[in-house]
Amino acid sequence: MSQLALTAEQHVDAPPAAVFALFGAGTGAGWLFDAVCDRVALGAVVTLQAPMFGMAAGAVEILGLISAVRSPSRIEIRHDQPWRGRLRVHVDPDGSGTRVRLIADLDDAGLHWLMRRRGFSVPDGRVEGTHPVGLLTSKSGSASVFASATENLAAMAVEEINAEGGIRGKPVRLIVGDDATDPRLGTIEAWRLVHAGCRAIMASTTSATFTRAARDLRGADVLMVQPVMNEGGMGGGLRVQLGERPERQLRAAAAPMMEVAGGRRWFLAGNDYVWPQVVHSAARRVLADHGGTVVGEGFAPLGTRDFAPLIENVLRSGADIVLSSFVGADLVHFERQCHAMGVRERCRSLALALDEPTRERIGDDAASGMWGVSGYFEQLPGDLNEAFLRRYRAAYGAFAPPVSSISESVYEALHLYAIAARRAADDDAVATARELHTSHKAFPRGMVSVVGPETMQQRLFLAEATPGGFLVSRAG
Repeated sequence: MSQLALTAEQHVDAPPAAVFALFGAGTGAGWLFDAVCDRVALGAVVTLQAPMFGMAAGAVEILGLISAVRSPSRIEIRHDQPWRGRLRVHVDPDGSGTRVRLIADLDDAGLHWLMRRRGFSVPDGRVEGTHPVGLLTSKSGSASVFASATENLAAMAVEEINAEGGIRGKPVRLIVGDDATDPRLGTIEAWRLVHAGCRAIMASTTSATFTRAARDLRGADVLMVQPVMNEGGMGGGLRVQLGERPERQLRAAAAPMMEVAGGRRWFLAGNDYVWPQVVHSAARRVLADHGGTVVGEGFAPLGTRDFAPLIENVLRSGADIVLSSFVGADLVHFERQCHAMGVRERCRSLALALDEPTRERIGDDAASGMWGVSGYFEQLPGDLNEAFLRRYRAAYGAFAPPVSSISESVYEALHLYAIAARRAADDDAVATARELHTSHKAFPRGMVSVVGPETMQQRLFLAEATPGGFLVSRAG
C-alpha cells in the first residue's frame, strides 16, 4: 500500500497561541478558524474543510476525532471520512505571525477517492476467483455523518465471511462507491460497481439515492439491498429493502415521548425528499391514533445550514415535541441551532435518524432533550454485542467512529447475503434474492429475520441522548 503526505499552509498575522486558541471556533474566517469542534481535547469530534488536493470546490470535508494535542503547536486528527487516515495541524512562529500547516496522510483508497472526485477514471479491475460485492455509501456530503462507520463494518463483515470460507469457495471482495449524498452521482457510482463485476450492491444511502439507482439499474443483473431505515415500497425482484420503517418507529415512540414531554402537540420538520415525506405522512396517522396533534410542519433541502426561519416557526407553534426527519449533517446543524435558539427549553425532540455519530457531532449539550428510536444502539446489553464491539475496536482503534443502527445494518446485510448466496440452488442473483427473503441470524441487536423483499423482523429500542451516548430502553 502506497502512502502520500500532502500539505497545505497559510500565514496568519497573529501569534501562535492566539491562532491555536481559535481552532474549532467555526468563525467562517478560513479553513483553520472554520473548523468545528466543541473543545480542543483528546477524543473531541472535528469537522474540517481541508483546503487541498486541487478540488474544484477548494476543500475536502474531513470528519474525525482529535487523537493527540500539544498546545499551542500541534493537533492530530484521526478520520474515517472520506477516507481513513490522519491529519496533522502544525502551528509555528513565522516572523511576527504564525505559519499554519495541514499535513494529510493519503493511502491508496484516499488517492482513488480523490482522483474519482476530480473526474479521473480509476479502473477497479476484476480479480479472478473472487466474489465481488459493492458497497454504495456516503463517504462525503451531508450523509457522511451517519455513514462514518459503514465502510469499516462492511470490511469487518467481509473478513468474517471469508474466514468462514467465502461464498461458494470464493473470497468476497468488497468494492466501495461514494454517492456524495447526491442521487445523480450515486447512480453513476452504482453503475461503476456493476461494471466492476459486483454480484450485489449494499446501498447504505439516503432513499433519494437508492430510489434513483434502483430504477436506473433495472436492466442490470445485480441484486440491490437497502439495509438502512427506509420507507419501503420498492422491494421485489432484485430489490430488497431491510431496515426500520417510519410507522413502526413512530408507533413504538409516540406514547412514551408524549409522556416525557408532558404534552401532545407535535411539530414535524425534516429534509425535503421521499423518506422524510413518508415519515411525516406516517406521523399524522400514528399521532391521531395516540391523541396527538400536529401544530406545524416544515421542510428544508438537503445541505441546508441555516434553519433559523424554520426554528422560529417551531417556537411560535407552541409544540411540545419536534419530530425531526433530518439526516446526517442537516440533523446536526438543525439540532445545534435548536439548542442555541432555546427550543430545548420549550420542548423535546424525537429524531428517527438520530444515531451515535450524529449525536456525537451534535454535542453533549445540544443533544440533551433528544430521543431516537431504532433497532440498534451501542449501549445494548448482551454477549453478542459486547464481542462485536470488541472486534470492531480491535480492528479500527479507539478513535474509530461509533457504531450505529445504520452502520451495523450493513454488517448484518452482508452476512445475510452470504447465507442466502450459499443456500441458493443456482449461482445467480435471482436465486440469491429468493433465499435472502427467508434469511435469519442472531446479530448484536438480537435475532433478525427477513420476511419477503421488504420486511425485516427485529426489536426496536427507544433511547435518550446522554453525555457520551444513549440511555436505551425496549420500545417494541
